[in-house]
Amino acid sequence: MRVLGNILWVVLVGWWMALGYLGAGVLNCITIIGIPFGLQSFKMAKLALWPFGAEIVNL
Repeated sequence: MRVLGNILWVVLVGWWMALGYLGAGVLNCITIIGIPFGLQSFKMAKLALWPFGAEIVNL
């Protein structure tokens, strides 16, 4: 069921949301101060693309 939900999500919403996070990550990585935020944006792009079944782990 999760795979079907993820495929439906990618087709309808996930691809453009992930593209936005990738763009934000690239723009953030231009400056030294923005690199940590850019790396987080790349992680969010992965989560936006395939969200169902992903685990969020607290550090």
